[in-house]
Amino acid sequence: MAWRKFPYPEKAYSYPGAALQKNWARLHRGDCEPFPDDAKVADAWRSYHAGDFAQAVESGLACGLAGYNAANKAAAIYANYLETDDERKCALLLEVARRCEEQQKEAPMDANGWYLHAYALGRYSQSISVVKALAQGLGGKIKHSLTQALEIEPRHADAQVALGAYHAEVLDKVGAMVGGLTYGAKKSTGNALLEAALKLNPDSAITRIEYANALVMMFGKAKMKDAERLYQEAADLVPMDAMERLDVEAARAELAD
Repeated sequence: MAWRKFPYPEKAYSYPGAALQKNWARLHRGDCEPFPDDAKVADAWRSYHAGDFAQAVESGLACGLAGYNAANKAAAIYANYLETDDERKCALLLEVARRCEEQQKEAPMDANGWYLHAYALGRYSQSISVVKALAQGLGGKIKHSLTQALEIEPRHADAQVALGAYHAEVLDKVGAMVGGLTYGAKKSTGNALLEAALKLNPDSAITRIEYANALVMMFGKAKMKDAERLYQEAADLVPMDAMERLDVEAARAELAD
């Protein structure tokens, strides 16, 4: 099956030569991924940032375990934003989760092996319906992986966002009593995680989008104005790479509706 092309190719998202390392800290502020030692893994990340997700997956996987994070992130972002076939989307996300489980055994101290596992299962859950996913026990796996990622790397803003969104999704779908007793979900915890993520990664559109969605899920109309403000801020950001551009475009589309 052919991969859909990234619809907003721009030279600004290409990081040749030393440009990748120079911009690495900003590009990876959300996931705390260390700069790779292997030049081929760096090339896989270049493809990812430029929006050539198919190439990033292929070249990342060709590097073995060292390239898994680049390949898995590329596959997961592609599946979430660009894949229109639900069956293929779910298959891609489950493949990412499976590779992450292999990675967790081989490299248990790699925070992104845990984070991307939770991300893939989280997006898969949203595809099949969160209620169904909770019934299948995926909620516990997602929470465990995010907790592991944050134990390894407490400054992992993306994991904080995802865990905050997890609290909001659970409360929204099963209510405060069941959410609290069965899944340990709390509004105060969700809110604190999202606030902390925004402080760690202030230039992130997806953090604002997830924060806005979570506020509406947890507090309803009372927080609608805050959610709209967060969406507007996300839409106004200048993206540094393909994923950030997809996030900014998603915010703009939401505001246009």
